[in-house]
Amino acid sequence: MPARKFTVLIIPEGSHRVRRFSLQRTLVKAIAVAGVALVLGGCLLVADYLRVRVDRGELEYLRVHNRSQEQDLHRLAAKVEDLRQEMVVLAQNDAKVRVMAQLTRPKGDSLTGVGGPPEADAVAEFSHLQQQIDDVRRAIDLRRESQEEIRGVLNDQSSLLAAKPVGWPVKGWMTSSFGMRRSPFTGKRKMHEGLDIAARTGTPIYATADGIVSQAGTRSGYGKLVVVEHGYGYKTYYGHNSKIFVQVGQRLKRGDKIAAVGNTGRSTGPHLHYEVHLNGVPLNPKKYL
Repeated sequence: MPARKFTVLIIPEGSHRVRRFSLQRTLVKAIAVAGVALVLGGCLLVADYLRVRVDRGELEYLRVHNRSQEQDLHRLAAKVEDLRQEMVVLAQNDAKVRVMAQLTRPKGDSLTGVGGPPEADAVAEFSHLQQQIDDVRRAIDLRRESQEEIRGVLNDQSSLLAAKPVGWPVKGWMTSSFGMRRSPFTGKRKMHEGLDIAARTGTPIYATADGIVSQAGTRSGYGKLVVVEHGYGYKTYYGHNSKIFVQVGQRLKRGDKIAAVGNTGRSTGPHLHYEVHLNGVPLNPKKYL
């Protein structure tokens, strides 16, 4: 049978007097329960205090981090706006170049207007910034395509200009024009498909456009002849030469020396017979001098 009471003996050091206390069993249980409760309560209070301190530290960190992100977001928005302004200037310059190159406006040539004061909602602000970035990216792609088109057209135009005969092939004076004339050999009217430019024998003859030598040798009627293919349908003939300084297949630039004036072939005196053909049809070289 369990005891109903507990006796507590207290013996002070150096004293023979013993103090005795009797405690009811229920009181002991109550004291034990209260002690356990106090210990648990203290543990919970300490744990809660530590948790609050940790949460407060994390909250402060998140606040600082959030402020930093907001500042970064505003700086990025400012940079995107600056970039957009630069793209607007590029678009204007692109339009001017396209007008000069006689090109139509590129498809989808529009830059969405963006900007404005910062928005309070961070999510909305981020979405707005993302839209700005997408707009600028599309504008960059459009400008790249437009620049490639312009570059291609300008390259073609540059090549065409380089292939088109320009200027006099030799220093001299014109003795016979393009068109119908009386033949100095038969007296009959005959088509003269070029210009005769008189000069002293040995006077240098120059290519009037970029091209490739397709003929360099003797040909009936022309004597020593040089023919240059320029591309885009253009071809030039240089006849009656005394000397030839180029070979078949040689690449030429406008102004390169190709021959010297002579009196070879069917000729009445030293001169250059100069022809300009376009797609196989002889044209009046006067238009290209």
